[in-house]
Order: sequence, then structure tokens, then C-alpha cells
Amino acid sequence: MATVRPFHGLRFNGTAGRLEDLVAPPYDVLSPTERQDFAAKNPHNIVHLTLPEQRDDDRSKYIKYARSAAQLEEWRRDGSMATDEKPSFYRYSQTFLIEGGLSFTRTSLIVLLKVEPYEKGVVLPHEQTFPKHKEDRLRLLEATRSHLECIFGLYEDDDNSVHKLVAGASGQRIGDLTTPEDGIHQTLDRIDDPATTESIVRALSDKRLWIADGHHRYETALAFREAQRERDGLIPEDFMMMAVDSMTDPGLVLLPTHRILKSLPVSAEELRAKIAVHFEVTEAANSALMGRIEAESNVGKMAFGIALPGGNGFIASTTDVGAITDQIEGPSSPMLKALDVSVLHGFIFARLLGLTGLDFFGYTRIEEEAVHAVEQGSPASFLMNPPTVEDMRLIALNGEKMPQKSTYYYPKLLSGLVIWSLKDF
Repeated sequence: MATVRPFHGLRFNGTAGRLEDLVAPPYDVLSPTERQDFAAKNPHNIVHLTLPEQRDDDRSKYIKYARSAAQLEEWRRDGSMATDEKPSFYRYSQTFLIEGGLSFTRTSLIVLLKVEPYEKGVVLPHEQTFPKHKEDRLRLLEATRSHLECIFGLYEDDDNSVHKLVAGASGQRIGDLTTPEDGIHQTLDRIDDPATTESIVRALSDKRLWIADGHHRYETALAFREAQRERDGLIPEDFMMMAVDSMTDPGLVLLPTHRILKSLPVSAEELRAKIAVHFEVTEAANSALMGRIEAESNVGKMAFGIALPGGNGFIASTTDVGAITDQIEGPSSPMLKALDVSVLHGFIFARLLGLTGLDFFGYTRIEEEAVHAVEQGSPASFLMNPPTVEDMRLIALNGEKMPQKSTYYYPKLLSGLVIWSLKDF
């Protein structure tokens, strides 16, 4: 099963600046403007590595990756970053609020994971990926020969024993900050006692790992390893960084990802009429949609909130999900077809509206953004409830994948707390 090991983490030290000015969200959630804002905080901010800029005078589109590699080496030479002496695990805790003011703390452990092809059943995916994103990450990995960001994985832990072991392990606090953008309190502890690290290795050795976030980077690491062909023994390319967490962690929060339509082939009245043939439709203010569909879900109904221009939309709900999934084309299992995201894409979008592909909508996890979009020109936004961790687990065990952007584990992992260079293997 999963092969994990402690590692010599490469981290910023005090000469680089305040940690708050050095870290950033992961590369794939930053807009160009946000990237510039983080880059301006400090010349050592991690985005200078994770999102290198293309310059007008670059002779090739690949120069930017070499620039990232050169920057990383410069930081090592000038002492801005240094490698921890002992092989370590890194306990990473995030304390945050969600809507309604509820506070949670999620505690994961940053490890080196031996990458395995999906067909071995050791590491399981649950979402489809975008090929163009993988090419970009592979170019960066090849140039820097470093894993600059963590991906996020989950393991089964029915008795919560592994989570308790990780949370209770003695460690040294090496990072403590509250990110001003979101108010999340983030701490990082180094765990380097050999007896403790060995006990964690043993506890995880019989686990499978579900990729919760970071499919593109995992598949990039797989391609990077496959390029090395067969080798005797373990080599650095066998491993990547992953933050792993227990499925029983009380701080594990999964949020929905809403869809904002860029175009709509029918009028709002025709949209409502088409949906009313198959769902129970009730009018609702756009601002009330999310609360209403959550309430519907709590009583066993599948429900979507459709926000429309003018301040009012409607709820589409049903208890007869089977009657709808029977009409979704394709080889997917009934379990996969019965997910909210599958019904939205496979039935409402494709069958009722004739909308297929990925170009006719955008994504947001923020309800207010979805609602605001229809007042700024979008013809409609579709709000939905998230899948559950159990949904993700079972879909992956069945060898299937959800549509892209089906899950959103909140909060995202910060980049820049620790990285791993293959030269430190």
C-alpha cells in the first residue's frame, strides 16, 4: 500500500522576510492580478517559483521555467532558503471559519509519497483533469527538479487512530501565521524524532490514498517518473510531496463549486419550463437559493438553485433521482450518475439545454459571486450542494472519475511553507 517517508524540507528562513509575505495560495486558484499582488509583497514570494512570468523578450515560451529554476538555486546559495538537517514530517494545521461562523481546524501531515500508477489501487483519483494544465506543471518540475507545492490526499481511518497519532506527536513549531486574505490561522510543526516518524510510517503503510486536490500535479509526477524508465531501487523521481489527512478529521470540510453560465440557448421562461417537466420548481430570491437547496438536501431531496437576472430565481428539486439518471447517456455507473454534479452536467445541461463541453460556463465556490454574476451579464448561475467525502471514496473505489471541479476541499493548502528538492533525497 502507500509508501511514505519523512524528508529534508527546504524552507524560507528569517533572512527572506516575514512568512506572511512569502507564502501564497496554490498556482491554480490565482488570477494574474492576484499573482502580481503576491509577487509584489516580497521578491522571495513563492509565486516567483510556482507561477514564473513570461516576458516580452523571452526567446522561448520555456524560458520562464528555467528562470524559476535559477531563482530557486539563487535562494539556496544566498541562504534565503535552507534544508532541514533531519528527515522530517511536517504537521500542518489550518483553523478557519465557514458561513454561519462555525470554526474548524483541519490537521494534515506533509510527507513524501511514492507515486504509483492508478491501476495499482494505492493512490486513487476521483476527478477528471485538463491536459494543458499538466504540461505546464511538467515543464516546471523538469526545470526545477523540485516539488514546489503540496497536493492533498485522504486516507481511511475508521477508529481515528492515525489522526490522533499525527495530532498528538511531539513537534517543533516552525511556522505560525494568519493569512490576511482569508483570516485562516496556519501553523507548521516539524516532527523529526526517529521513533515518532517510524511509527507514522507504519501507521500509514497499510493505507490507500484518495487524491482530494491536486490531480494534475499527481499525474505530472507520474509522467516525470515514467520518463526515467526502470531503475534498481528507489530514486528521487519515485516521490512527491503530499499533505495527507484522515477522512475522520472533524476539520475536513467539503464545499460546493457553482457554475456560472456564459450563454444560454433559451430564455429564462423556457429554462424554467424545461426544468419543470422533471423537477418540482419553486420561486425564490437569488439570495435565498443556497439556504433553500441545503434545506432540501437535509430532507432527502436533490436540489439546484438557479439564479436569474432581476434578483429572483427558482429551486429545482426532486426525490425521484432514478427517473432522471435513467436518461443520462454514457457508461457511468448509477452511483456516479446520481451525483448532483452529474445530473447538472449530464441531464440539465446536456439533455435539456444541449450544452456540452467546458466552454459555456465558469466556476466559483462563493455563493455571492454566483448570484452577483447574473446581475453583471450572465444569463444564469446554477448553485448546488457538494458531494460528500463518502461519495468521493466510493466513486474512486469503483474506478470512476467525477467531472472536473466536482469537489472543493476548503481551505486550500498554502504554498511556500515547505518545498522538496530532488537533490535532497
